[in-house]
Amino acid sequence: MLRALNLSLLVLYPIAWTAPLLRAGVLPLFGLTEISVLSGVRSLWASDIFLALVVTVFALFAPYVKTIGLALVQFERLSPRALPALGIIGKLAMADVFLIALYITVAKGIGIGRIEVAWGLYLFTGCILMSLWIHWRTQQSQG
Repeated sequence: MLRALNLSLLVLYPIAWTAPLLRAGVLPLFGLTEISVLSGVRSLWASDIFLALVVTVFALFAPYVKTIGLALVQFERLSPRALPALGIIGKLAMADVFLIALYITVAKGIGIGRIEVAWGLYLFTGCILMSLWIHWRTQQSQG
């Protein structure tokens, strides 16, 4: 079951990256623009390359590398000694969810414009939390 859940993340992550994380608009009278992980990274590449690299590593590479690493451990292609490193990679992915939540809180607190959380944020957060749980259960079964 853990293997199937872990492998399902290889499909769910790309869906979460393209799903709308939030809807934002400057004034309540105008329509809201949907922002996804990929659209956010794309716009960051044009304005702040360092931040774009950080978000790309945290939101795209870290969760996917961890999922592939866990699959390799589960299918006995990688030593269980790699699990602590995979745990650190998973925590990096969780940092991205924290940053998104922080930005939403700050933007709402300032009161400029309007921000609504969209279903993609819940999917992305669920994927990260499921990955952390799968890692924990894999560690228990290996030790």
